[in-house]
Amino acid sequence: MLLFDVDAKTRVYDITGSKVYTVNTLDIDISQVMPMENEDKEQSQMLFICYPKCSTCQKAKKWLDEHNIKYTERHIVDANPTYDELKEWYEKSGLPLKKFFNTSGLLYKEMQLKDKLPTMSEEEQLQLLATNGMLVKRPLIVNAETVLVGFKEAEWSEKFN
Repeated sequence: MLLFDVDAKTRVYDITGSKVYTVNTLDIDISQVMPMENEDKEQSQMLFICYPKCSTCQKAKKWLDEHNIKYTERHIVDANPTYDELKEWYEKSGLPLKKFFNTSGLLYKEMQLKDKLPTMSEEEQLQLLATNGMLVKRPLIVNAETVLVGFKEAEWSEKFN
């Protein structure tokens, strides 16, 4: 659950999208809990995780904007995905865990992960991914139903159109 204080109101977002409320923080009472507008709810559900200097991330962001898809942007280095997030997204995606690694990145190559990953357990790989956002393939799109890793326009069009 995430809390955001906005003008003496706290917005409570349930990441599953099942509940989104605004609560008056001056006098919290269950009767004051009210569903937010659908527009805000949609925006809170779509998470776009990127590295702003990455040209692929820039193309993906442009695509989202051109298709009027609302999202919350998160810098992958400043706010690296946690172990729990990565585990949840990996399980939800149905993708092989290797797809979550930025295999073209300098850090991946410096750490010689091409040779090390096959001998590591999934647990160890998830823990490693959670240590540095530069190891994680980007961009990532996450919402209640979908996890997309990397930007493939045809795949994104199929999911969002």
